[in-house]
Amino acid sequence: MAGGTALADRIADQRGGMGDPRALLGEFRRALVLVPLVGGGLWTAEFGGVCWVCGFTDEAAFARFAQERVSAHDAGAAGRSWEFAELRGARLLDEVVPAMGVPAGVAVNIADPEGSMFFPPMAGIVPDAVAVDAENTVPPRGSDGGHEQ
Repeated sequence: MAGGTALADRIADQRGGMGDPRALLGEFRRALVLVPLVGGGLWTAEFGGVCWVCGFTDEAAFARFAQERVSAHDAGAAGRSWEFAELRGARLLDEVVPAMGVPAGVAVNIADPEGSMFFPPMAGIVPDAVAVDAENTVPPRGSDGGHEQ
């Protein structure tokens, strides 16, 4: 998964203060990202009022996440087989996030405190219609503008 390595390198550059945010976003959009599947959908986590799709740059980063889940949350799932989808970052940002109907973004390599990166629901990252900072943000489907529970 060579694209994942390039993305991990861009994340490291950005976190080290040497990166170009536009180049990082471009690399993410081109990269194939591994996204765990659970209950027929993509693995997400809610934090700060945002629903985060969790993705990983490569199998090693995904394995660290799976191991952390087993260690911290469900020791009985040690032999669990994880299903995943391999999606381009652009598809996650341009199709998946808008279809979620709530403020959403993508969190990459969340089991790596020094190697994680977040792509929040902001203009220039996700489509303006679902960016929380855009003036023309459209309320989620089936809502009056509030967050559905």
